Amino acid sequence: MAAEGNVSAAALDPVVTSSAISVRPARDGARSALRWALGLAVPLVLALGWELAVSRGFAQGRLIPPPSRIAATLWQLAASGDLRTHVEATLIRVGLGFAFGAGAGILAGTATATLPWLRWLIDPTLQALRAVPSLAWVPLFILWFGILETPKVALIAVGVFFPVYVGVAGAIASVDRKLVEVGRIFRLSQTALARRILLPAVLPATLTALRTGLGLGFLFVVAAELMGASEGLGYLLVDGQQFGKPDQIVAAIIAFAIVGKLADTLLVALTAPLVRWQDTARETL
Repeated sequence: MAAEGNVSAAALDPVVTSSAISVRPARDGARSALRWALGLAVPLVLALGWELAVSRGFAQGRLIPPPSRIAATLWQLAASGDLRTHVEATLIRVGLGFAFGAGAGILAGTATATLPWLRWLIDPTLQALRAVPSLAWVPLFILWFGILETPKVALIAVGVFFPVYVGVAGAIASVDRKLVEVGRIFRLSQTALARRILLPAVLPATLTALRTGLGLGFLFVVAAELMGASEGLGYLLVDGQQFGKPDQIVAAIIAFAIVGKLADTLLVALTAPLVRWQDTARETL
């Protein structure tokens, strides 16, 4: 009894409670810092190893420059303002293409998953078009839209559309039938059924599809910036290839990696509240 009294008193003590609450953010912050450190460990070790290999004469560093030269190139691009210009151009194209492609993919995936006749009508065509390589769309879009920004955004939207469409349609089609039956037993309306059962069931897979679509948006932007672009990270790649500047090519690749990772992190952070209700084993496995 005395032990129970001590436990209940400690549980009700505001000082003890506040101390426990204050320890939790510190623990979460340390865990987050550890994750960032582990994530940076591999690229840092590879960069340091290549720098040492070039400096000690084990490698020439002509085709793959050492990190010091790449960092100098990035610094020059940043100091001149060119890096900001190219990053902004790429982000605007990816952002617009992602918005149009993801919106169309969600609508089409929802429609084909809920209307069998529409799925039989258009899904085979969409699945066939999904196999078309990205570069195959370039000459057609140039003929349709010219060489300005419209074909670039359209190409990125095509790249984003298909993974979002497949993800959303698959998520809706894989909803457990027992969940729907439970909703009908409780006599939920169609709106309430969609809001309280279907939407939570498909949301995690939909968010994963959006992340996949965003990644493909950054892949397709390189092909898009081949269409007469004078700005963008893809333009930096082509310019480096044409003038034999491998340090600029690798710098553009690193910029792509950093910008893409930051965009994915932002998307995850913005959508995390939507799936906060999930009780998953990700952090305990």
